[in-house]
Amino acid sequence: MSSEARLLPLSPQPEGLSWPTRAWPEGALDPRVDRPALEKLLDHAFSTPEPEDLERTHAVVAVQHGRIVAERYAEDVAPDDTFLSWSMAKSITNALVSILVRQGRLDISQPISVPEWPEGDPRNRITIDQLLRMVDGLRFREAEHLGGGAVRYYPEEESDVVPMLFGKGKHDVAGFAASLPYQVEPETRWNYNSGASNLLSRLVRETIGGGEEGMRAFMQEELFDRIGMTTAKPRFDEAGNFIGSSHCYCSARDFARFGYLYLRDGLWENERILPEGWVDYSRTPSSLSPSGTYGAHFWVIPGSLGLFNCSGAWGQRILISPKLDLVVVRLGNTSPHKVDAAVRWCKELVDVFRPTAA
Repeated sequence: MSSEARLLPLSPQPEGLSWPTRAWPEGALDPRVDRPALEKLLDHAFSTPEPEDLERTHAVVAVQHGRIVAERYAEDVAPDDTFLSWSMAKSITNALVSILVRQGRLDISQPISVPEWPEGDPRNRITIDQLLRMVDGLRFREAEHLGGGAVRYYPEEESDVVPMLFGKGKHDVAGFAASLPYQVEPETRWNYNSGASNLLSRLVRETIGGGEEGMRAFMQEELFDRIGMTTAKPRFDEAGNFIGSSHCYCSARDFARFGYLYLRDGLWENERILPEGWVDYSRTPSSLSPSGTYGAHFWVIPGSLGLFNCSGAWGQRILISPKLDLVVVRLGNTSPHKVDAAVRWCKELVDVFRPTAA
């Protein structure tokens, strides 16, 4: 999995620091961080009444050099309270696919197996890689890209994601995604596609075997337990599919653990969970994505900090910066037409740490 772009190197675990499998180490802010600016941003996010631009912020966690250096919660939120990932679940689906790649059970260069597609159907040429990078050529009407991971969703009457998650497709989200027509040749356009994530999630389940029970055990044993995500609660549909486009509940600290796995190049407790080169593959932007801002089920923010991130509706973010050795989690409930304010706020928070660039 070679990287076509020049990517900033990922730092190893600091020597002598315990991994956050059972508890997060805590530490002091680097003195180069502008503490008043950081406190001002946090005070604004958690002000009462809720700020007009961000609306509700549930939790913020910042981890630098493996230690929690800033953390705040809304008055009615505790550290173990969980919140819905929305599309940050796509990045969890990325991890599940990668574990099967490491085990030699999947090859992302191969076409995905979709039993609903008959022999000779042009969709049978679509590869796992193309679905991960959302250059699959399937019709999926979801949202237009606004920059920085912010999107504007199509109205319900034009949408495919609304009926998939909440309408006629909700009982079998992968089956609904499989029904969508071929529109253009793969590798000719980028199109944000939650249906692709659910097809990939079903592929993981079918590769493992054992139905929903087998999938739950795989997620728990191969990912959540290994990195200490004790609060993770994935949601499944009636057909036994993990709703890998949108539905996994976690605490802010556990979402930070997930981001930290990618900051540490897929290693945990000095054992490899994600295959070598997978994080670079995930954060390499596709030339077809808008302004080169999407990799493989991860968003990419161009710039000197090497930022890549998990992004979900209503302003959910896990931002990962190799340059700063930093993970920032923001969970909240910001109206879709105001999410650009949450994007700006997250960037401003990351910028407070910019003087610490290695």
